[in-house]
Amino acid sequence: MAIRLGDIAPDFTAETSQGTVEFHKWLGDSWGVLFSHPKDYTPVCTTELGRVANLKGEFDKRNVKVLAVSVDSVDSHKGWINDINETQSCTVNYPIIADPDKKVATLYDMIHPNALDNLTVRTVFIVGPDKKVKLSLTYPASTGRNFDEILRVIDSLQLTANYQVATPVDWKQGGDCVVVPAIKTEDIPAKFPKGFTEVKPYLRMTPQPDL
Repeated sequence: MAIRLGDIAPDFTAETSQGTVEFHKWLGDSWGVLFSHPKDYTPVCTTELGRVANLKGEFDKRNVKVLAVSVDSVDSHKGWINDINETQSCTVNYPIIADPDKKVATLYDMIHPNALDNLTVRTVFIVGPDKKVKLSLTYPASTGRNFDEILRVIDSLQLTANYQVATPVDWKQGGDCVVVPAIKTEDIPAKFPKGFTEVKPYLRMTPQPDL
């Protein structure tokens, strides 16, 4: 069954390259990124896992834990990690789930038979501290993910969870934000003392409120 935004992310217990993980307990009060790979020792996946390892500090700054999943065994993962570290100039510093029985892949609807037979496609889930799914993305096996974009989305999700704003097209940290329509224009100055610009009655912009 497809997982929709706002659903509670299914809980599971799985063996990983760093021991047993109970997903909800492991997340604790952190945000989480769960991302899947078709199988071990594949070229695009190797570059992705290396990139995430090198971005670990950026995820840590945002209170985000990362967790990968592939259908192969823990022993296979450990051998592959050696290759990733060697070829991507990194140290893989987060767990990779071993999912040979496809339990997690099935739970999260990561297998799309018309695309990849019985292997997982490149799926990304962002999960909030409330264990609810905040974002899902699915890429074909041939296209590597853009983890700068995933960090950008996390920044937006964390900002908009705390302030009554939305982020406009191509927004990045430090950019102006959209005041949500639920706020009346006359109430904006009290909520956003940095000021605002009324482009249209339904399009009001304000500087990023948490900076």
